[in-house]
Amino acid sequence: MKKILMMLGFGALMFHVSCKSEHHEKEEETTFYVTNPMRKDTVITKDYVAQIHSSRHIELRAQERGYLQKIFVDEGQAVKKGQLLFQIMPKLYEAEMQKAKAEAQFATIEYQNTKKLADSNVVAPNELAMAKAKLEKANAELALSQVHLEFTQIRAPFDGIVDRFHVRLGSLVDEGELLTNLSDNNIMWVYYNVPEAEYLDYKAALKDATKPEVELLMANNKYFGHKGIVETIEADFNNETGNIPFRATFPNPDALLRHGETGNVHVTIPLENALLIPQKATFEVLDKKYCYVIDDEGVVHSRQITIAEEMPHLYAVSDGLSTDDKILLEGLRLVREHDKVEYEVEDPNKAMAELALYAE
Repeated sequence: MKKILMMLGFGALMFHVSCKSEHHEKEEETTFYVTNPMRKDTVITKDYVAQIHSSRHIELRAQERGYLQKIFVDEGQAVKKGQLLFQIMPKLYEAEMQKAKAEAQFATIEYQNTKKLADSNVVAPNELAMAKAKLEKANAELALSQVHLEFTQIRAPFDGIVDRFHVRLGSLVDEGELLTNLSDNNIMWVYYNVPEAEYLDYKAALKDATKPEVELLMANNKYFGHKGIVETIEADFNNETGNIPFRATFPNPDALLRHGETGNVHVTIPLENALLIPQKATFEVLDKKYCYVIDDEGVVHSRQITIAEEMPHLYAVSDGLSTDDKILLEGLRLVREHDKVEYEVEDPNKAMAELALYAE
């Protein structure tokens, strides 16, 4: 009997402790942290998928038909302006030039003889004019044959990097056939598409002639070492996508960037006097954003808000809140509309400074 009484007493004690503990936890759960929206100058960043192009990227094509006799460079080699790259067999064009040279010499002699006779009034002036025209025609054909011969040598029109070869030594190439490409990579053009709304915001914020700077995030997730300048915007929007292409110019002194690469253009946009709240203080209903506002009596009210911009862990709010409002910071799933809660106000600077720590 004594043993039974001891067990009943121990059970009552444990029940009392358990009830006390649950009551204590319930009290802790009903104390919520709230904070105020904060006005602050800040910046937002936007990333756009980009295509990287050389400022000069051209096709090198054969200008005459013939066998590819020599290749003087290798794929991927840096070349200088005027450097000889390819040689098409010149024998036929050399023979044509020799023929044109002989005809020009013959026409010169014929013109000189006719001129002497014309000076002595032996022949009519018309015969001299015909001899002169024949000489000029012969000289023109000689010059043309010289051009054809020069076309058998394909030279670099500017400093650049040779691309992959589309022909091999000994190939019979036709006039106009693609031999390779040449890229000038000193200056790179980076193209990215901007939606119409962001384009309008960009034009509205562009108060003077200053050209904004952008950064380039490369495919290895590292930033390119030089900033680019937005220099041009294309004339028309794409009707299918609603975007308009921007072009940023980047210096490329170390030749790190190549034609055809991809990356992301990183744009920094200043926001003046933005109203900021933590993202975790919001919830979504049917694609609309809400937060819980606590009034002076501690009563919870849901309020719809309009998000102007999104940043890591933060929203910039354009409508629905003011700096005097107290918004629920945590425990959004533990309250309902018109609940009365106990709360503790946390300084917004502290609350927002800790966001990144909580996210990690």
